[in-house]
Amino acid sequence: MTRGHIRRILVLVVGLIYSALVWPLGSDLWHSHWLVGMQGNDCEPMFLSFLVGLGFFLLLAVRKPSEHRSLIIFAAWNSLFHASVMAVETVEAWSHGVHRDYTDVVISLGIGGVLLAAIPAKEPRSGLSDAKK
Repeated sequence: MTRGHIRRILVLVVGLIYSALVWPLGSDLWHSHWLVGMQGNDCEPMFLSFLVGLGFFLLLAVRKPSEHRSLIIFAAWNSLFHASVMAVETVEAWSHGVHRDYTDVVISLGIGGVLLAAIPAKEPRSGLSDAKK
């Protein structure tokens, strides 16, 4: 198996994971009418919608990852930044005596690392500028 195949499989898996979040997103939206007047979590559906959209674009990038290099880089760094924010929130919760699971931090770090490993090399540029082509 070549690096290109492994790269495509990694991007495919992450794209499928993110796209599969459409199920909990739909569930959150379906049951949102029960949250009217209650303390609901408005941020979760918005965050899930972002990941679902990103997942669909990662699935499109599977065919030619080198043409979608910036998307893969964005998805990787987004996951790593999200993991860092969740880590800070988890430590802050623990300092106030609230137990918060850190599994989501580990998963986000893992996804970010996988996507960083899947970033294709830059395509060599020809000597002509785009204007001369």
